[in-house]
Amino acid sequence: MANTLSDHRLGLILIAVSTLSWSTAGLFTRAITEDLFTTLVWRGVFGTAGLLAVLLWRDGVKGLRDFGRLGRAGWAYAAISGLGMYAYIGALRMSSIAHVSIIYASVPFMTAGLAWVMMGARPTRDAVIASSVAFAGAVLMVGLGGDGNLVGDTLAVVMTLGMALMMVIARKHPDIPTLPAGITSAVFSVAFALPFAGAMPGPDQLWLLAGFGIFNSTLGFALFLMGSAKIPPIQTALLGALEAPIAPVWVWLVFGETPGLATILGGLVVMVAVFWHIGRQYGRAP
Repeated sequence: MANTLSDHRLGLILIAVSTLSWSTAGLFTRAITEDLFTTLVWRGVFGTAGLLAVLLWRDGVKGLRDFGRLGRAGWAYAAISGLGMYAYIGALRMSSIAHVSIIYASVPFMTAGLAWVMMGARPTRDAVIASSVAFAGAVLMVGLGGDGNLVGDTLAVVMTLGMALMMVIARKHPDIPTLPAGITSAVFSVAFALPFAGAMPGPDQLWLLAGFGIFNSTLGFALFLMGSAKIPPIQTALLGALEAPIAPVWVWLVFGETPGLATILGGLVVMVAVFWHIGRQYGRAP
């Protein structure tokens, strides 16, 4: 029991740090002036290199064999991850950071439903309450805020659904070599965007793209993969929902993109839901 609880705590920590890393996506997107496809190519190049380095550090050269055992679930994971990244970066370009982040806050709601359908994992009453409150926070921000964009919001919904699917697949198939799946996804993203990309970015932009790929993509994705296999999908999603209130703060601090009152209130609702649920879990732990 002690080992299980320790694994659970480690999973929570890994997902929390992953969420913090991913919350910088809006910051990098605002700072990078390259077009969408050029951004996707170079973010993917640096992200692929970083993830490959993590794989070799963790498993050595033998880790490369795992590319041969992706299986259907692994290829599905890679495809969903790649599609989600296109949708995410596109949404951040077309809508406000706060708006996209808050739509993502509905990921616990989507994850709970998908886990129930795909795994028969009936969510606990506390998880349903927390997910519903987090979803209400998202509705508050989207419904009352005026900084959205129809296309951007639609892409954000696609990205959120994709992330929910990834969480459920990772939990349902813990034997999937998710790190090779993530590398495969990044390679596909680069290959698809390359024909539409512009010229090689200048040094200043290249440094930002390197940070985007390594800090946001490599660190965030690697920790997410390790953490999501240790805790239930609904808890992964709830912690991931913390990205909603954190992401606009980075952009506000650096670029002065001030979130509206509805955004602030909705973000507080999301944070309360997440911490309440985690507190309830540990309140029951022996």
